Formats: sequence, C-alpha cells, structure tokens
Amino acid sequence: MVLGGMLVLARLSGGYTVTVIPGNALGIQPWNYPGLLIAAPWGFVILPFFATIAMVIVSAGVGLGMATAIVLGVQLVRERKRSVGRPAATGTIAGLTPAMIALVTLGACCSVTAGATAGVGLVAQASGSTTSNLLYNNWYLGVFQICVVYVALIAQELLLRVYGRLLARGDPAYSEGPAALAPFDRRSLAVGALRAGLLGAGVTWSLAVVASWTTTDPSTASAALWFSWLIQHWLVGGLAIVVGLSPQTFRRSARWIAGSAGGLVVRAFLLIGAWTLAGWVPPPLAGLGIEGFGNEVLGSLGASPATGAISPAFSLGVALVLRWGFQYLLLGAFAYVVARRPVLAADWIADVRTRSPTSPSAVRTTPAAPAEL
Repeated sequence: MVLGGMLVLARLSGGYTVTVIPGNALGIQPWNYPGLLIAAPWGFVILPFFATIAMVIVSAGVGLGMATAIVLGVQLVRERKRSVGRPAATGTIAGLTPAMIALVTLGACCSVTAGATAGVGLVAQASGSTTSNLLYNNWYLGVFQICVVYVALIAQELLLRVYGRLLARGDPAYSEGPAALAPFDRRSLAVGALRAGLLGAGVTWSLAVVASWTTTDPSTASAALWFSWLIQHWLVGGLAIVVGLSPQTFRRSARWIAGSAGGLVVRAFLLIGAWTLAGWVPPPLAGLGIEGFGNEVLGSLGASPATGAISPAFSLGVALVLRWGFQYLLLGAFAYVVARRPVLAADWIADVRTRSPTSPSAVRTTPAAPAEL
C-alpha cells in the first residue's frame, strides 16, 4: 500500500474523516469507483475499488504461498536430517514461487510511485503493451497479478502432491513411501527448463489478449483479431500452460489428439497457430492483426508493408528478443511438434524413459512420476 500510494503517512490537521467517492465528472476509469478516502492525523488511505479487491486477493495468495513454503521447508529440513540427499533446498525454493513472482510486480496495482512504475514496465513488456497504456488502464495490472499468483499457487500445489508424504506422516493415503522422481541429469534439466519457459511464455502470451482489450473493444473486434486471440494466443498459450504445469495431463490427452477426429481438428489449428507465430503471414492478413515472427523481423529491417512487414511491439532490445524467442519461436516450435508428433512430444516433456532392448543397462528405467505432474 505504501509503494502503491494507497497509504500516505504525514502529519495532517483535523480529525478522522471517511469519504465515499462514487465516481468522477468525466466518467473515466470506472473500475476505480466507488472508492474510499480515509483522512487521519497520521496521513490518509486511498482505496480504489478494483485495485483494493485485487490487492486483497493477491495478498491472500502470497500469504498462503509463503506460509505453505515455510511449513514445507521445515518438514524438508527435518526429513533431510533423517535421510541425506533429499531435495530440501529445491523444494523450499519452489515453494516460494508465488511470493517471488508477486514481488516482481510489487505495487503495480496502484501504479503511482517509482517502484510501481518499474513493475508496470515489466508487465507492459511481458504483455506487449505500453507503460502509459497500463498506467491508464490499471485494472489490467490487477488482473495480471491475480492470474500470475493463481498459476503459481497451482504449481505449488503440484509440488505439495509430490512432497506431500512429508507432511502427512501416518496418513494411510501416504503410507506407500516416498514419491518416485526421475533422476537428475541433463535430460531432466532440459525438460525442467523447457517446462519453465513454456509456462512463463504461455501465461504472458495468454494475458496479452486481456492487455489488448484495453485498446480494442472485444465486442467490435474483427474476425482476424479474434482468430489471433483464440488460436495464436489462447490455444497455443493454453497448451504451453498445461504442459508447463502438468505434462502428465497432456500425456494422457496426447493419444486422443493423435488418433481421433476431434484431435485432428486440434492438430490442424495448432499447426496454423505454429506457422503464423514462428513463420510469416501474407500481407492481407498481417495488416488485419494476424502476425508472426517473420512479419516483425521484416518490420524491424524496414521492409515495405506490401511484404507483410509489421512494426515490432518494442524497439530492438531485451524485451523484443524475449518476445521473439519465447512468445513467437518457442511457443510456435512446440505447437508445431505437438501438431506433428503429439505422443512423442508428450513422452519427452513428461520425461518418460524406457529400457533399451539391446542394452538394458544403458538406459535406466524410471518409475512414472505422480499423475499430477
């Protein structure tokens, strides 16, 4: 509240006053009203409507995540004393994920101080918008924080399902022993890095649709924009979120995607989404809002719009490189692989390993991870 400007400490004359602000004369930013202004001898408190609700929800989520992380950390430390080699440090760090993600956008719900502005800049770069646009449409910042913390809490819940046996000693449901985990090697490290990249890219790419609604009314948007939102953003981005959080869920669906009529339709749309993201879109469609990596590259090189060139969302820098590398190329490439070989992609991302018939000792058979992961 202090960083966001909702709480200002100062010496004021007079007593306590509480004022309900129903709106403003210009009718702008209706999501901030009705607001509450509390003045006191020690300062004043400003509580805009949606920003306050978002702050409460995000604070509850971060508090839940940190409390769970502390309990999990204590249990893992105790377990490590009993059995050397258990991943106590890794589990504790992963348990703090909601808190760390929330701290990245600290104060962004109010957006009136220097600290908040830094958070808004990160959100703007992640969602392909501008800082000034998000400062005006600050409702999106609350939505962004709520969604990110929600996804982080889901990831933490999946972590608890793996290490839950440490927290439920004596429960018959957890009496079968420790969870079966894949060995930590280069393959598992690559799979983990890919899952993290897909999850981050999928969340920000999906939320970019909501950011575009700050400048485009979805009820009057063109069919091309709706195609981009539904196929490029939500289908491809949603697939990345599911894979990043629970590859076993995706693995259970991979055979349906590979061998059914409905799955064939999904694969066709994934192939279209992959091509339009990682490839190039012809000029008539590119000018209507369906654009890809090739179109923005041509735009950055100064090519004519007749070639399908589109000006990039950012100038050449870290933000643009991350947008091209993760939201265009990584998501597009993964969607292409899933469209062509869904079962193979699912087995690899779930880190499923089989014993080689020619060399039984060459590849170690690993028990399957819990279904939730």
